Amino acid sequence: MARVGLTVARLVESGAELADEAGFDAVTLSALARRHGVKVASLYSHVANSHDLRSRICLLAVEEMADRGATALAGRAGRDALVALAGVYRTYAHDHPGRYAAAEYRLDAVDAAASAGPRHAGLARAVLRGYDLDEPEQTHAVRLMGSVIRGFVNLELAGGFSHGEPDAEQSWTWCLDALDALLRRPADLRPSAPTTPERSTP
Repeated sequence: MARVGLTVARLVESGAELADEAGFDAVTLSALARRHGVKVASLYSHVANSHDLRSRICLLAVEEMADRGATALAGRAGRDALVALAGVYRTYAHDHPGRYAAAEYRLDAVDAAASAGPRHAGLARAVLRGYDLDEPEQTHAVRLMGSVIRGFVNLELAGGFSHGEPDAEQSWTWCLDALDALLRRPADLRPSAPTTPERSTP
């Protein structure tokens, strides 16, 4: 019988809190059972297994970031939109490091299709409406944005920018300015025509 007071939503939220406190790798059914003072068997009325629990935390994190991103983009375009969306991801990562890590958890096809993942691509494309980019450059730009933002944030969370000058905040602004400048020059994003090597005269 399911324990009174425990629900799927409560367990997922509790798992997300645990992830932020101790790291996403620490989220297991046994850890969650200890947190609620119940036996592991009690949790099977709500979640199938640890993978199910972690997948649900991933879905929660992806949706939370998408909601925040949509709010941040309202009324913004171009560089302002780029900075706002990037700031959402960075702030979320610092405020909820475990959930941020959970967002990278590999979902199965069914969960991935039902997730807010496509909303993030839509948010990136909303930012790019402020730039003169056609396909396939727009898709390249979506991937570039994600790589720059995620790469910087992951390195920052790992302590990669904790020493030396300039500080991380200055580098963050510099990176976004550089990305904005590149996106404003669509011609620079198009591959150059292949060149034919010159043949030397025998």
